[in-house]
Amino acid sequence: MTAIKHALQRDIFTPNDERLLSIVNVCKAGKKKRNCFLCATVTTERPVQVNVVKVKKSDKGDFYKRQTAWTLRDLAVVDAKDAVKENPEFDLHFDKVYKWVASSTAEKNTFISCIWKLNQRYLRKKIDFINVSAQLLEESVPSGENQSVTGGDEEAVDEYQELNAREEQDIEIMMEGCEYAISNAEAFAEKLSRELQVLDGANIQSIMASEKQVNILMTLLDEALKEVDQIELKLSSYEEMLQSVKEQMDQISESNHLIHLSNTNNVKLLSEIEFLVNHMDLAKGHIKALQEGDLASSRGIEACTNAADALLQCMNVALRPGHDMLYAVKQQQQRFSDLREQFARRLASHLNNVFVQQGHDQSSTLAQHSIELTLPNHHPFHRDLLRYAKLMEWLKSTDYGKYEGLTKNYMDYLSRLYEREIKDFFEVAKIKMTGTTKEGKKFGLHGSSGKLTGSTSSLNKLSVQSSGNRRSQSSSLLDMGNMSASDLDVADRTKFDKIFEQVLSELEPLCLAEQDFISKFFKLQQHQSMGTTMNEVEEMDGGTLSRPHNSGVPQAISSEKDMIRQMMIKIFRSIEPELNNLIALGDKIDSFNSLYMLVKMSHHVWTAQNVDPASFLSTTLGNVLVTVKRNFDKCISNQIKQMEEVKISKKSKVGILTFVAEFEEFAALAESIFKNAERRGDLDKAYIKLIRSVFINVEKVANESQKTPRDVVMMENFHHIFATLSRLKISCLEAEKKEAKQKYTDHLQSYVIYSLGQPLEKLNHFFEGVEARVAQGIREEEVSYQLAFNKQELRKVIKEYPGKEVKKGLDNLYKKVDKHLCEEENLLQVVWHSMQDEFIRQYKHFEGLIARCYPGSGVTMEFTIQDILDYCSSIAQSH
Repeated sequence: MTAIKHALQRDIFTPNDERLLSIVNVCKAGKKKRNCFLCATVTTERPVQVNVVKVKKSDKGDFYKRQTAWTLRDLAVVDAKDAVKENPEFDLHFDKVYKWVASSTAEKNTFISCIWKLNQRYLRKKIDFINVSAQLLEESVPSGENQSVTGGDEEAVDEYQELNAREEQDIEIMMEGCEYAISNAEAFAEKLSRELQVLDGANIQSIMASEKQVNILMTLLDEALKEVDQIELKLSSYEEMLQSVKEQMDQISESNHLIHLSNTNNVKLLSEIEFLVNHMDLAKGHIKALQEGDLASSRGIEACTNAADALLQCMNVALRPGHDMLYAVKQQQQRFSDLREQFARRLASHLNNVFVQQGHDQSSTLAQHSIELTLPNHHPFHRDLLRYAKLMEWLKSTDYGKYEGLTKNYMDYLSRLYEREIKDFFEVAKIKMTGTTKEGKKFGLHGSSGKLTGSTSSLNKLSVQSSGNRRSQSSSLLDMGNMSASDLDVADRTKFDKIFEQVLSELEPLCLAEQDFISKFFKLQQHQSMGTTMNEVEEMDGGTLSRPHNSGVPQAISSEKDMIRQMMIKIFRSIEPELNNLIALGDKIDSFNSLYMLVKMSHHVWTAQNVDPASFLSTTLGNVLVTVKRNFDKCISNQIKQMEEVKISKKSKVGILTFVAEFEEFAALAESIFKNAERRGDLDKAYIKLIRSVFINVEKVANESQKTPRDVVMMENFHHIFATLSRLKISCLEAEKKEAKQKYTDHLQSYVIYSLGQPLEKLNHFFEGVEARVAQGIREEEVSYQLAFNKQELRKVIKEYPGKEVKKGLDNLYKKVDKHLCEEENLLQVVWHSMQDEFIRQYKHFEGLIARCYPGSGVTMEFTIQDILDYCSSIAQSH
């Protein structure tokens, strides 16, 4: 252990200016694999720092390396585990608890004792030693191997230090002068002691010999004291002489202080006067501009704006304490107040006149827009008024009452102006939609899109007609607003779409421009969260939209963003009702218009939110979108209701049901309208509802049909549905497309089997009896020995079905199928081909039974498979 200690001191701690005091060989508790050393060290430089260092051998094992170090001040607890029994385990509590097992209990005790002494000597904060024997915590440690490590007492830890270079050199010279200095250390030490005594004696003699010089030095000191006393006397006389001069200088200093104080006061007074003059003096030009400035010209507005700013600066100057008590200051402040009141009154009166005049000028231009679907441009009006924006800001900060009055007057004048413009604009839109004049609307609307009346009794019920006259009946999908389907065409809907788009396109820039103008002119800050966004307006719940509470209801104005909201609501109070009326008219003309309106309105709401989600337009369009979505849902619901009320004819065959064909028309139209639309999800939900209703009602009609077989109704209509879905490729209806195909296939097969039945009836009965005997256990080759099923009976039955009779039966079957199927779906050849395959399958089955049960009999059918193919082909061509 001593060799290890010296090696660690030399290799690790001496380069770091540290001394190793104690060492213990340990390993972690529970891990006996690799040992390391815990070392207690102190630095050689002051202030002394005490450390606990963890040292371990390198991976190669040829040298030691320093791994971890903790300062002793971070050590909180030392736990020796057991104060009575010998136990090599102990814990050190630093930032966490480190558990160690020493190689021996003696090493552990020595290390803990060293830690205790270092704590007592160097640290104010005392470490808690628990489960430690009291003998280890004494001031001294018994002499032994570790005496040199711990130092024997506390002073030894601090007194020991290494020799410097000069001391080493002196010792080497001394030892070179004595040959036995190394071989006989005791003799060398005795010699050094004798030489020290000799030197001490010589030192004492030298001191005694210098007594004479000491006496001479004392005499010189006495003489020096006498000279000091003489100098003090002279200084006292000088001080008396200067006392009179001091009094005179004090008087001069006091006089200078008074002069300096007067000068300082004069400078401060001049500074205050200059401050008041510079900050509370309004130029004559500004006063004249405020009193007489021309508020109608650009130059006059600029002069008034500059003068108003200068007046505001003079009135808002921060007066120093006491200024407000000066009469001149009060007088000037009163003058400023009078100027402000006078100019504010003049400005408010002028702007009110501008509002009225602009309103009249704008009204005169309405006539030119009455025949066009356009809204008048307010940009010139805004441009002229924005010249007063800075003056409005000045008025807002100086006289809020007049500012508020101007705001109210602006809303009153502009709301009436916009109401007239918007009303005329929507009247033109309605006329273009219906193709009528204002006078004609009293008696009903007539146009290219059909007849519009107020009577609901003219709604035609959906009925199932033959393929020849199906198109003449009212459409359940198109006849939602008392309109006949024959009068509606793509051009009408396209015209409505363009008109509705133009209405929204005209409203959007109008509202945004007005909101931007209000913000700039009245100096109101728009906020990003102002208004109601589309997500707040629309709360989707099971495919329905709910309108937000208090939508459009004026709220108390609590901030500038609310003020913009209230101004826009009042100015454009007619937009939302007019839009709702237009939507109601479009829905009344043709319920399919709700599809166009839903797409267009959603797009414009989305566009308005991208431009400014806080805009009044975004909120208003979002509210109207709720109505459009409700109309769309109502349209879908009515279509489903019409399907459920379907009635079938008892005298004619069903064919393709009207609502099946009209679903095709609806889907084709909807796909063209909703292409790349934002609200595709609404259409997909409508598709699901409609197609499920179509499926249910097709089956309902098929079950109620008396003239046409159920399988034919199902087969033809589901074939039509499958063809429609395949052509349109509607992704959300893939499952329904597969279901339609499956139903078509199943009912085709069912109809073929049912209609074909047993064309060779007696032959079928004969072979059924053969199969029954085989099922009873009779071997197939022994069936011919049965009396009722011998070869003669078989030949007799076969002779009853010559080729001519078979062809006649097939011809009758073809005519029967032709009566059942409609021409429009063109499934006759498909069904006939399936019947041909089924008949051939039965023929092959009979041939197989003859071959197995009557082997070698030479009995065959009187017609072949080729004959069947020829018969079927000939029958199909002849019809």
